[in-house]
Amino acid sequence: MLLKAEFIEKNTSAFIDVDGNLLTYKDLFEFSKVFAQKINKRTLIFILSENTFGAVAGYIASLENKIVPLLLNCATEKQLRENLIVVYQPEFLWVPEHMTSSFDYEVVFKAYGYVLLKTNLQSPVLHDSLSLLLPTSGSTGSPKLVRHSYTNIEENAKNVGQVFEIKETDRALALLPMYYTMGLSVITSYLAAGATVLLFNGSLTDAVFWKFLKEQKATVFTGVPYSFEIISKLRFTRMELPDLKIISQGGGKLSPTVFNEFAEYAERTGKKFIATYGQTEGTARMAYLPPELAKTKIGSIGKAIPNGKLFLIDDHGNEILDSEVAGEMVYSGPNVTLGYANIGDDLQKGDERNGVLPTGDIAVKDKDGFFYIVGRISRFLKLYGVRIGLDELEHLIVQNFGVEAVCTGDDEKMKIYVTNKDILEEVASFVIHKTSLYHQAFEVRYISTIPRNDVGKISYNFE
Repeated sequence: MLLKAEFIEKNTSAFIDVDGNLLTYKDLFEFSKVFAQKINKRTLIFILSENTFGAVAGYIASLENKIVPLLLNCATEKQLRENLIVVYQPEFLWVPEHMTSSFDYEVVFKAYGYVLLKTNLQSPVLHDSLSLLLPTSGSTGSPKLVRHSYTNIEENAKNVGQVFEIKETDRALALLPMYYTMGLSVITSYLAAGATVLLFNGSLTDAVFWKFLKEQKATVFTGVPYSFEIISKLRFTRMELPDLKIISQGGGKLSPTVFNEFAEYAERTGKKFIATYGQTEGTARMAYLPPELAKTKIGSIGKAIPNGKLFLIDDHGNEILDSEVAGEMVYSGPNVTLGYANIGDDLQKGDERNGVLPTGDIAVKDKDGFFYIVGRISRFLKLYGVRIGLDELEHLIVQNFGVEAVCTGDDEKMKIYVTNKDILEEVASFVIHKTSLYHQAFEVRYISTIPRNDVGKISYNFE
Protein backbone atom coordinates (compact mmCIF):
# COMPACT_ATOMS: atom_id res chain seq x y z
CA MET A 1 0.00 0.00 0.00
CA LEU A 2 2.74 2.48 0.98
CA LEU A 3 5.73 0.40 -0.08
CA LYS A 4 6.13 0.89 -3.83
CA ALA A 5 8.32 -1.56 -5.75
CA GLU A 6 10.50 1.19 -7.25
CA PHE A 7 11.56 2.49 -3.83
CA ILE A 8 12.17 -1.03 -2.52
CA GLU A 9 14.40 -1.79 -5.52
CA LYS A 10 16.36 1.46 -5.12
CA ASN A 11 16.77 0.65 -1.41
CA THR A 12 15.98 4.31 -0.64
CA SER A 13 16.17 5.54 2.96
CA ALA A 14 12.64 5.58 4.37
CA PHE A 15 13.43 6.66 7.95
CA ILE A 16 16.37 8.20 9.77
CA ASP A 17 16.32 8.49 13.55
CA VAL A 18 17.99 11.02 15.83
CA ASP A 19 21.08 8.79 16.17
CA GLY A 20 21.54 8.69 12.41
CA ASN A 21 20.34 5.08 12.00
CA LEU A 22 18.71 4.20 8.66
CA LEU A 23 15.66 2.13 7.83
CA THR A 24 15.25 1.62 4.09
CA TYR A 25 12.18 0.80 2.02
CA LYS A 26 13.69 -2.63 1.42
CA ASP A 27 14.12 -3.14 5.19
CA LEU A 28 10.44 -2.28 5.68
CA PHE A 29 9.40 -4.64 2.91
CA GLU A 30 11.38 -7.54 4.39
CA PHE A 31 10.11 -6.77 7.88
CA SER A 32 6.51 -6.66 6.65
CA LYS A 33 6.80 -10.20 5.29
CA VAL A 34 8.10 -11.52 8.63
CA PHE A 35 5.49 -9.58 10.59
CA ALA A 36 2.72 -11.08 8.44
CA GLN A 37 4.03 -14.61 9.05
CA LYS A 38 3.97 -14.09 12.83
CA ILE A 39 0.34 -12.92 12.81
CA ASN A 40 -0.87 -14.86 9.77
CA LYS A 41 -4.40 -13.43 9.58
CA ARG A 42 -6.48 -10.28 9.30
CA THR A 43 -7.03 -9.21 12.89
CA LEU A 44 -6.92 -6.29 15.34
CA ILE A 45 -3.63 -5.11 16.83
CA PHE A 46 -2.91 -2.31 19.31
CA ILE A 47 0.31 -0.40 18.60
CA LEU A 48 1.64 1.57 21.57
CA SER A 49 3.48 4.13 19.54
CA GLU A 50 6.39 6.50 19.76
CA ASN A 51 8.30 8.07 16.89
CA THR A 52 10.77 5.22 16.54
CA PHE A 53 11.65 2.54 13.99
CA GLY A 54 9.73 -0.16 15.86
CA ALA A 55 6.45 1.76 15.92
CA VAL A 56 6.50 2.90 12.29
CA ALA A 57 7.61 -0.53 11.05
CA GLY A 58 4.71 -2.20 12.89
CA TYR A 59 2.23 0.34 11.52
CA ILE A 60 3.41 -0.03 7.92
CA ALA A 61 3.58 -3.84 8.14
CA SER A 62 0.00 -3.86 9.46
CA LEU A 63 -1.29 -1.75 6.56
CA GLU A 64 0.63 -3.80 3.99
CA ASN A 65 -0.87 -7.05 5.28
CA LYS A 66 -4.47 -5.93 5.97
CA ILE A 67 -3.96 -6.17 9.74
CA VAL A 68 -5.92 -3.36 11.45
CA PRO A 69 -3.94 -1.26 13.95
CA LEU A 70 -5.20 1.01 16.70
CA LEU A 71 -2.46 3.57 17.31
CA LEU A 72 -2.12 4.68 20.93
CA ASN A 73 0.37 6.81 22.82
CA CYS A 74 2.78 4.41 24.54
CA ALA A 75 2.46 6.68 27.60
CA THR A 76 -1.31 6.10 27.84
CA GLU A 77 -2.23 5.62 31.50
CA LYS A 78 -2.42 1.90 32.39
CA GLN A 79 -6.05 1.84 33.50
CA LEU A 80 -7.20 3.65 30.35
CA ARG A 81 -5.16 1.29 28.19
CA GLU A 82 -6.61 -1.77 29.91
CA ASN A 83 -10.12 -0.42 29.46
CA LEU A 84 -9.56 -0.19 25.71
CA ILE A 85 -8.26 -3.77 25.64
CA VAL A 86 -11.41 -4.96 27.44
CA VAL A 87 -13.68 -3.03 25.05
CA TYR A 88 -11.97 -3.98 21.77
CA GLN A 89 -10.29 -7.34 22.47
CA PRO A 90 -7.17 -7.02 20.28
CA GLU A 91 -5.54 -10.32 19.38
CA PHE A 92 -2.06 -8.77 19.39
CA LEU A 93 -0.15 -5.86 20.91
CA TRP A 94 2.99 -4.28 19.43
CA VAL A 95 4.75 -2.44 22.25
CA PRO A 96 8.20 -1.06 23.17
CA GLU A 97 10.37 -3.86 24.56
CA HIS A 98 10.85 -2.02 27.87
CA MET A 99 7.07 -2.28 28.45
CA THR A 100 6.93 -6.09 28.16
CA SER A 101 6.66 -6.58 31.93
CA SER A 102 3.55 -4.37 31.99
CA PHE A 103 1.60 -7.14 30.25
CA ASP A 104 0.93 -10.77 31.08
CA TYR A 105 0.93 -11.92 27.45
CA GLU A 106 3.12 -14.26 25.40
CA VAL A 107 6.02 -12.71 23.47
CA VAL A 108 6.01 -14.15 19.95
CA PHE A 109 8.41 -11.83 18.09
CA LYS A 110 10.93 -9.03 18.64
CA ALA A 111 12.35 -6.41 16.28
CA TYR A 112 13.56 -2.80 16.29
CA GLY A 113 13.15 -2.47 20.06
CA TYR A 114 9.51 -3.64 19.97
CA VAL A 115 7.82 -6.90 20.93
CA LEU A 116 4.76 -8.63 19.54
CA LEU A 117 2.47 -9.91 22.28
CA LYS A 118 -0.28 -12.48 21.69
CA THR A 119 -3.26 -11.85 23.99
CA ASN A 120 -5.37 -14.93 23.17
CA LEU A 121 -8.36 -12.59 22.96
CA GLN A 122 -10.90 -12.99 20.16
CA SER A 123 -10.63 -10.07 17.74
CA PRO A 124 -13.91 -8.43 16.68
CA VAL A 125 -15.22 -8.93 13.15
CA LEU A 126 -13.52 -6.34 10.92
CA HIS A 127 -15.14 -4.73 7.90
CA ASP A 128 -13.20 -5.36 4.68
CA SER A 129 -12.53 -1.65 4.11
CA LEU A 130 -11.37 -0.94 7.68
CA SER A 131 -7.66 -0.03 7.65
CA LEU A 132 -6.84 1.95 10.79
CA LEU A 133 -8.24 3.16 14.11
CA LEU A 134 -7.28 6.39 15.83
CA PRO A 135 -8.52 7.61 19.21
CA THR A 136 -10.65 10.75 19.48
CA SER A 137 -9.08 11.47 22.87
CA GLY A 138 -5.56 10.68 24.00
CA SER A 139 -6.09 11.81 27.58
CA THR A 140 -9.59 10.88 28.74
CA GLY A 141 -9.42 7.23 27.75
CA SER A 142 -12.67 7.42 25.81
CA PRO A 143 -13.29 4.21 23.84
CA LYS A 144 -14.56 6.31 20.92
CA LEU A 145 -12.37 5.65 17.88
CA VAL A 146 -12.30 6.96 14.31
CA ARG A 147 -12.59 4.25 11.65
CA HIS A 148 -10.42 4.80 8.56
CA SER A 149 -10.64 3.00 5.22
CA TYR A 150 -7.76 2.09 2.93
CA THR A 151 -9.08 4.66 0.47
CA ASN A 152 -8.92 7.37 3.15
CA ILE A 153 -5.21 6.80 3.73
CA GLU A 154 -4.39 6.59 0.02
CA GLU A 155 -6.36 9.73 -0.82
CA ASN A 156 -4.80 11.69 2.05
CA ALA A 157 -1.32 10.74 0.85
CA LYS A 158 -2.20 11.64 -2.72
CA ASN A 159 -3.74 15.02 -1.79
CA VAL A 160 -0.90 16.05 0.50
CA GLY A 161 1.58 14.95 -2.15
CA GLN A 162 -0.13 17.27 -4.63
CA VAL A 163 -0.38 20.27 -2.29
CA PHE A 164 3.22 20.00 -1.07
CA GLU A 165 4.62 18.83 -4.41
CA ILE A 166 6.43 16.02 -2.58
CA LYS A 167 9.55 14.63 -4.25
CA GLU A 168 11.77 11.63 -3.51
CA THR A 169 14.49 14.04 -2.45
CA ASP A 170 12.37 15.51 0.37
CA ARG A 171 13.41 14.93 3.98
CA ALA A 172 10.38 15.56 6.18
CA LEU A 173 10.63 16.02 9.93
CA ALA A 174 8.20 13.80 11.85
CA LEU A 175 8.15 15.47 15.25
CA LEU A 176 4.40 15.30 15.96
CA PRO A 177 3.43 11.95 17.53
CA MET A 178 2.28 9.33 15.04
CA TYR A 179 -0.91 8.47 16.99
CA TYR A 180 -1.97 12.07 16.26
CA THR A 181 -3.60 12.39 12.84
CA MET A 182 -1.36 15.26 11.69
CA GLY A 183 1.80 13.40 12.69
CA LEU A 184 0.65 10.24 10.93
CA SER A 185 -0.20 12.22 7.80
CA VAL A 186 3.42 13.38 7.53
CA ILE A 187 4.66 9.78 7.72
CA THR A 188 2.20 8.26 5.24
CA SER A 189 2.29 11.12 2.72
CA TYR A 190 6.06 11.23 2.41
CA LEU A 191 6.46 7.45 2.40
CA ALA A 192 3.90 7.13 -0.40
CA ALA A 193 6.10 9.46 -2.48
CA GLY A 194 9.35 7.62 -1.75
CA ALA A 195 10.80 10.44 0.34
CA THR A 196 12.76 10.19 3.60
CA VAL A 197 11.14 10.79 6.99
CA LEU A 198 13.28 12.09 9.86
CA LEU A 199 11.90 10.58 13.07
CA PHE A 200 12.16 12.67 16.22
CA ASN A 201 10.89 11.40 19.56
CA GLY A 202 11.60 14.29 21.91
CA SER A 203 10.94 17.94 22.66
CA LEU A 204 11.51 20.99 20.47
CA THR A 205 13.43 22.51 23.35
CA ASP A 206 16.04 19.72 23.26
CA ALA A 207 19.37 20.85 21.82
CA VAL A 208 19.56 17.54 19.97
CA PHE A 209 16.46 18.50 17.94
CA TRP A 210 18.14 21.52 16.39
CA LYS A 211 21.26 19.52 15.65
CA PHE A 212 19.11 16.82 14.00
CA LEU A 213 17.20 19.40 11.94
CA LYS A 214 20.39 20.94 10.57
CA GLU A 215 22.62 17.89 10.16
CA GLN A 216 19.94 15.83 8.41
CA LYS A 217 19.09 18.76 6.12
CA ALA A 218 15.36 18.64 6.76
CA THR A 219 13.34 20.12 3.89
CA VAL A 220 9.93 20.15 5.61
CA PHE A 221 8.88 21.21 9.12
CA THR A 222 5.30 20.48 10.24
CA GLY A 223 3.92 21.72 13.55
CA VAL A 224 0.78 22.63 15.48
CA PRO A 225 0.16 26.08 17.03
CA TYR A 226 1.96 25.13 20.23
CA SER A 227 5.02 24.07 18.20
CA PHE A 228 5.10 27.47 16.51
CA GLU A 229 4.78 29.30 19.83
CA ILE A 230 7.82 27.39 21.11
CA ILE A 231 10.03 27.86 18.06
CA SER A 232 9.04 31.52 17.87
CA LYS A 233 10.39 32.03 21.40
CA LEU A 234 13.53 30.12 20.39
CA ARG A 235 14.08 32.63 17.54
CA PHE A 236 13.56 30.09 14.75
CA THR A 237 12.94 32.88 12.25
CA ARG A 238 16.46 34.23 12.80
CA MET A 239 18.15 30.92 11.99
CA GLU A 240 20.01 30.08 8.81
CA LEU A 241 18.28 26.95 7.49
CA PRO A 242 19.15 26.80 3.78
CA ASP A 243 17.83 23.25 3.28
CA LEU A 244 14.38 23.93 4.73
CA LYS A 245 11.86 24.51 1.92
CA ILE A 246 8.42 24.21 3.54
CA ILE A 247 7.03 25.20 6.92
CA SER A 248 3.58 23.69 7.43
CA GLN A 249 1.07 24.42 10.18
CA GLY A 250 -2.07 22.57 11.20
CA GLY A 251 -3.86 21.31 14.29
CA GLY A 252 -5.61 24.55 15.21
CA LYS A 253 -5.56 28.29 14.75
CA LEU A 254 -2.35 30.29 15.02
CA SER A 255 -2.49 33.75 16.56
CA PRO A 256 -2.35 36.44 13.84
CA THR A 257 0.99 37.65 15.23
CA VAL A 258 2.69 34.26 15.00
CA PHE A 259 1.02 33.51 11.65
CA ASN A 260 2.37 36.75 10.22
CA GLU A 261 5.82 36.15 11.74
CA PHE A 262 6.24 32.86 9.87
CA ALA A 263 4.63 34.13 6.69
CA GLU A 264 7.14 37.00 6.63
CA TYR A 265 10.02 34.66 7.47
CA ALA A 266 9.09 32.37 4.57
CA GLU A 267 8.82 35.29 2.16
CA ARG A 268 12.14 36.75 3.33
CA THR A 269 14.05 33.47 3.02
CA GLY A 270 12.44 32.02 -0.11
CA LYS A 271 10.59 29.27 1.73
CA LYS A 272 6.90 28.31 1.64
CA PHE A 273 4.63 28.74 4.66
CA ILE A 274 1.56 26.52 4.19
CA ALA A 275 -1.26 26.69 6.71
CA THR A 276 -3.52 23.63 6.66
CA TYR A 277 -6.72 22.53 8.34
CA GLY A 278 -7.95 19.06 9.16
CA GLN A 279 -9.50 16.64 11.60
CA THR A 280 -8.96 12.98 12.45
CA GLU A 281 -12.40 12.34 10.91
CA GLY A 282 -11.11 13.76 7.60
CA THR A 283 -7.82 11.82 7.63
CA ALA A 284 -5.83 14.87 8.72
CA ARG A 285 -5.85 17.43 5.93
CA MET A 286 -8.99 18.96 4.42
CA ALA A 287 -7.94 22.52 3.49
CA TYR A 288 -4.81 24.54 2.82
CA LEU A 289 -3.81 28.12 2.16
CA PRO A 290 -1.55 28.50 -0.91
CA PRO A 291 1.81 29.86 0.30
CA GLU A 292 1.72 32.86 -2.01
CA LEU A 293 -1.36 34.11 -0.09
CA ALA A 294 0.04 33.69 3.42
CA LYS A 295 0.69 37.42 3.79
CA THR A 296 -2.65 38.59 2.37
CA LYS A 297 -4.96 35.99 3.95
CA ILE A 298 -3.53 35.89 7.47
CA GLY A 299 -5.41 33.42 9.66
CA SER A 300 -7.27 31.75 6.79
CA ILE A 301 -7.37 27.98 6.38
CA GLY A 302 -7.68 28.59 2.65
CA LYS A 303 -9.79 26.36 0.43
CA ALA A 304 -10.41 22.62 0.15
CA ILE A 305 -7.56 20.30 -0.80
CA PRO A 306 -7.65 18.68 -4.28
CA ASN A 307 -10.67 16.41 -4.79
CA GLY A 308 -12.42 17.92 -1.75
CA LYS A 309 -15.12 20.53 -1.19
CA LEU A 310 -15.83 22.96 1.66
CA PHE A 311 -19.12 24.75 2.22
CA LEU A 312 -21.11 26.38 5.03
CA ILE A 313 -24.61 25.55 6.25
CA ASP A 314 -27.03 27.48 8.43
CA ASP A 315 -29.01 26.19 11.43
CA HIS A 316 -31.55 24.61 9.07
CA GLY A 317 -28.98 22.74 7.00
CA ASN A 318 -29.20 25.08 4.00
CA GLU A 319 -25.98 26.03 2.22
CA ILE A 320 -24.82 29.60 2.84
CA LEU A 321 -23.82 31.23 -0.43
CA ASP A 322 -23.14 34.79 0.76
CA SER A 323 -19.71 35.86 1.97
CA GLU A 324 -18.97 36.93 5.56
CA VAL A 325 -21.93 34.95 6.95
CA ALA A 326 -21.04 32.47 9.73
CA GLY A 327 -22.20 28.88 9.58
CA GLU A 328 -21.08 25.34 10.27
CA MET A 329 -18.36 24.25 7.88
CA VAL A 330 -18.92 20.96 6.07
CA TYR A 331 -16.29 19.03 4.12
CA SER A 332 -16.86 16.38 1.48
CA GLY A 333 -14.24 14.22 -0.19
CA PRO A 334 -12.78 10.71 -0.43
CA ASN A 335 -10.63 11.22 2.70
CA VAL A 336 -13.72 11.47 4.95
CA THR A 337 -13.55 8.48 7.31
CA LEU A 338 -16.11 5.72 7.76
CA GLY A 339 -17.51 6.84 11.13
CA TYR A 340 -16.90 6.16 14.81
CA ALA A 341 -16.57 3.03 16.90
CA ASN A 342 -17.54 2.85 20.57
CA ILE A 343 -17.50 -0.93 21.02
CA GLY A 344 -15.88 -3.90 19.28
CA ASP A 345 -18.98 -4.73 17.27
CA ASP A 346 -18.75 -1.32 15.58
CA LEU A 347 -15.64 -2.47 13.73
CA GLN A 348 -17.78 -4.50 11.32
CA LYS A 349 -19.67 -1.39 10.20
CA GLY A 350 -19.10 0.08 6.77
CA ASP A 351 -19.20 3.69 5.59
CA GLU A 352 -21.68 5.71 7.64
CA ARG A 353 -20.63 9.14 6.37
CA ASN A 354 -20.71 8.67 2.59
CA GLY A 355 -17.93 11.17 2.13
CA VAL A 356 -19.59 14.07 3.98
CA LEU A 357 -18.30 15.46 7.27
CA PRO A 358 -19.97 18.25 9.30
CA THR A 359 -16.87 19.59 11.04
CA GLY A 360 -18.47 21.23 14.10
CA ASP A 361 -16.43 24.35 13.30
CA ILE A 362 -18.08 27.72 12.75
CA ALA A 363 -16.51 29.57 9.84
CA VAL A 364 -16.99 32.44 7.45
CA LYS A 365 -16.02 32.67 3.79
CA ASP A 366 -14.62 35.88 2.35
CA LYS A 367 -15.52 37.36 -1.04
CA ASP A 368 -12.65 35.41 -2.64
CA GLY A 369 -13.92 32.08 -1.29
CA PHE A 370 -11.31 31.63 1.46
CA PHE A 371 -12.45 30.21 4.80
CA TYR A 372 -11.75 31.48 8.32
CA ILE A 373 -12.58 29.51 11.47
CA VAL A 374 -14.32 31.66 14.09
CA GLY A 375 -15.36 29.07 16.69
CA ARG A 376 -16.77 25.65 17.56
CA ILE A 377 -20.44 24.73 17.81
CA SER A 378 -19.83 23.08 21.18
CA ARG A 379 -17.79 26.05 22.42
CA PHE A 380 -20.74 28.36 23.01
CA LEU A 381 -22.59 29.30 26.18
CA LYS A 382 -25.93 31.06 26.58
CA LEU A 383 -25.71 33.34 29.61
CA TYR A 384 -28.70 35.49 30.60
CA GLY A 385 -29.98 35.07 27.06
CA VAL A 386 -26.67 36.17 25.49
CA ARG A 387 -24.85 33.67 23.23
CA ILE A 388 -21.10 33.76 23.96
CA GLY A 389 -18.46 32.19 21.70
CA LEU A 390 -15.73 30.94 24.04
CA ASP A 391 -13.07 30.69 21.33
CA GLU A 392 -13.75 34.25 20.20
CA LEU A 393 -13.59 35.56 23.77
CA GLU A 394 -10.31 33.74 24.42
CA HIS A 395 -8.88 35.31 21.28
CA LEU A 396 -10.00 38.81 22.34
CA ILE A 397 -8.39 38.45 25.78
CA VAL A 398 -5.11 37.17 24.31
CA GLN A 399 -5.11 39.95 21.71
CA ASN A 400 -5.82 42.75 24.20
CA PHE A 401 -3.84 41.63 27.24
CA GLY A 402 -1.01 39.58 25.78
CA VAL A 403 -1.60 36.64 28.16
CA GLU A 404 -2.80 33.09 27.66
CA ALA A 405 -6.47 32.56 28.45
CA VAL A 406 -8.95 29.70 28.73
CA CYS A 407 -12.74 30.11 28.81
CA THR A 408 -14.93 27.28 30.11
CA GLY A 409 -18.14 26.83 32.08
CA ASP A 410 -21.83 26.19 31.45
CA ASP A 411 -25.00 28.16 30.84
CA GLU A 412 -25.13 29.03 34.54
CA LYS A 413 -21.68 30.59 34.79
CA MET A 414 -18.63 31.16 32.61
CA LYS A 415 -15.11 30.75 34.02
CA ILE A 416 -12.19 32.64 32.55
CA TYR A 417 -8.62 31.64 33.42
CA VAL A 418 -5.66 33.93 32.70
CA THR A 419 -1.94 33.53 33.40
CA ASN A 420 -1.43 36.95 35.03
CA LYS A 421 -2.90 37.44 38.53
CA ASP A 422 -2.50 41.23 38.32
CA ILE A 423 -5.08 41.78 35.59
CA LEU A 424 -8.11 39.87 36.88
CA GLU A 425 -10.20 43.01 37.44
CA GLU A 426 -9.14 44.53 34.11
CA VAL A 427 -10.15 41.37 32.25
CA ALA A 428 -13.52 41.31 34.06
CA SER A 429 -14.24 44.91 33.03
CA PHE A 430 -13.15 44.14 29.48
CA VAL A 431 -15.50 41.12 29.26
CA ILE A 432 -18.44 43.15 30.57
CA HIS A 433 -17.73 45.85 27.98
CA LYS A 434 -17.36 43.38 25.09
CA THR A 435 -20.27 41.06 25.91
CA SER A 436 -22.74 43.25 27.85
CA LEU A 437 -22.90 40.46 30.45
CA TYR A 438 -23.67 41.02 34.11
CA HIS A 439 -20.65 40.45 36.34
CA GLN A 440 -22.59 37.64 38.08
CA ALA A 441 -22.53 35.66 34.83
CA PHE A 442 -18.81 34.93 34.98
CA GLU A 443 -15.69 34.95 37.10
CA VAL A 444 -12.05 35.53 36.20
CA ARG A 445 -9.47 33.28 37.85
CA TYR A 446 -5.69 33.06 37.85
CA ILE A 447 -3.95 29.93 36.59
CA SER A 448 -0.16 29.61 36.50
CA THR A 449 0.01 27.38 33.41
CA ILE A 450 -2.55 26.62 30.73
CA PRO A 451 -3.10 22.83 30.72
CA ARG A 452 -2.32 21.19 27.41
CA ASN A 453 -2.37 17.65 26.10
CA ASP A 454 0.64 15.91 24.60
CA VAL A 455 0.21 17.55 21.20
CA GLY A 456 -0.06 21.03 22.66
CA LYS A 457 -3.82 21.53 22.44
CA ILE A 458 -5.57 23.14 25.40
CA SER A 459 -7.23 20.61 27.73
CA TYR A 460 -10.59 22.04 28.74
CA ASN A 461 -11.50 19.27 31.20
CA PHE A 462 -8.99 20.34 33.86
CA GLU A 463 -11.40 21.64 36.47
